[in-house]
Amino acid sequence: MPFSRKACGTAMTQSRPSSAGAKPGKPSKVQKALRMVLSGLDPRAWLHLVRLVNYYNHTHVTPRRQLTLGPGAAISPTVGFSYPERIKAGRNLRLGTRCMLWAGPGTGRIDIGDDVMFGPDVFVTAAGYRFNDGHPVTKQRMDEADVTIGDDVWVGAKAIILPGARIGRGAIIGAGALVRGDVPAMAIAVGVPARVVGTRVTGGQKTGGPVPDPQSD
Repeated sequence: MPFSRKACGTAMTQSRPSSAGAKPGKPSKVQKALRMVLSGLDPRAWLHLVRLVNYYNHTHVTPRRQLTLGPGAAISPTVGFSYPERIKAGRNLRLGTRCMLWAGPGTGRIDIGDDVMFGPDVFVTAAGYRFNDGHPVTKQRMDEADVTIGDDVWVGAKAIILPGARIGRGAIIGAGALVRGDVPAMAIAVGVPARVVGTRVTGGQKTGGPVPDPQSD
């Protein structure tokens, strides 16, 4: 087959990658600096900052002073509280990042014992909206019930504890569990809804029993 410069040149031209779809280069230092300056001059950014400060003050700073806490508490600055005057905790409380503790607007309390530890994103509420009274749901009444968590309880990340839950001393709540009703002392509960799958072992012995009332200690 005779050699053709024209055909070879056409093939080489077609094999070259096209630059039409190439990604734009990274912004230069000058462009980054200009973007930063313009962001700092945008009044919407400052308004949003004010809103964030107000939210943080409303959900953490002010409520933090109204809690009833024992000594030795370690609480993440991203924890939120609602109706803190009805939240009580004992010694050495540990609350992980983004936990939410919402007592009821009327009577619902959250009572936590000593040496209790929450992982990140745990949600505890002592009140919940009804859903069969009509529309919209936000206009319906709330049902409230106290939440009681005994001493030495470990609640895993993203667990949800609903109104009326009573968690016994030494229990472990698995990550992502949904707790309502009673969890016995020293039980290991996981799942949605939470169910007991084991018993905690301490000192080489398994211990358990009925749910204790921290208020009776």
